[in-house]
Amino acid sequence: MQKNVKFKNNQLLLAGNLYVPAGFDETKKYPAIVVSHPGGGVKEQTAGLYANKLSESGFITLAFDASYQGESEGTPRYLEDPYARTEDVRAAVDYLTTLSYVDTRKIGALGVCAGGGYTVAAAQTERRIKAVATVSMVDIGSLFSEGIARAVPVEDQIKLLEQVSGQRTAEANGSETLHGPYVPQELEEGMTGTMAEGHEYYVTARGCHENAPNRFVFTSFDKIFTFSAFSHIDKFLTQPFLAIAGSDADTRYFSEEAVQDAASRDKELFIMDGATHVALYDQPEYVGPAVEKLEKFFTDHLK
Repeated sequence: MQKNVKFKNNQLLLAGNLYVPAGFDETKKYPAIVVSHPGGGVKEQTAGLYANKLSESGFITLAFDASYQGESEGTPRYLEDPYARTEDVRAAVDYLTTLSYVDTRKIGALGVCAGGGYTVAAAQTERRIKAVATVSMVDIGSLFSEGIARAVPVEDQIKLLEQVSGQRTAEANGSETLHGPYVPQELEEGMTGTMAEGHEYYVTARGCHENAPNRFVFTSFDKIFTFSAFSHIDKFLTQPFLAIAGSDADTRYFSEEAVQDAASRDKELFIMDGATHVALYDQPEYVGPAVEKLEKFFTDHLK
């Protein structure tokens, strides 16, 4: 069963879908999981898919739209602010603690893609999160500044920041807000990897949603470039930690590095043979085993 809910992140009202298990009984206490969507995504896509499936295993789950995105409040629309998105995770935990049927001692968090990085960032200081899991995780700060495999030189990163600064000046003097795409709106010949996969998921009928128009505020870059999801994981990420990544994902190194560096004594890197980054969003042959792994992980640590 699913119901639409609203909750606050400071002054912004966020929109979420709350999933409850079959046979749900409000007089009982259930473990709960916050589920964060990828950059450019919304709750109705892969986050909702995982949240729904995990609720079938006896968890209360909450998939929600990030601040400035989807059905959540915030202007400018489609701002990608890593610090706000990290706070969104904490606010979602706040909301779960207000529900009488949630066992507040047994709250976990799951994030997909950039949502995975934001989940890891939040869990470092959000001690109410008792277990942390990610699927196809990326650190958006590194991905957007350095590119895949950290191939973009610093000189080019600075050139982009110069463009961002110029755009801020233009907008301060009356220009319209400039937007850019998360993934290519049109594929170039020979394009492969996560960006090409992202086009297939977000821009075609496979995964597109009217509330996820593949655009973000261009000046988001000046916030994204200074963000690091993994900055203190060697000290503070002590909770049980599971990272799921595809063997063929060009972003796999983010999960490998996070698991290697995390302070947790109970941590695992689970590689899904044959899967790419985006295949883990919705392809049944990969989502099924991933959910089974997540069910066991959260059952072991939250039930």
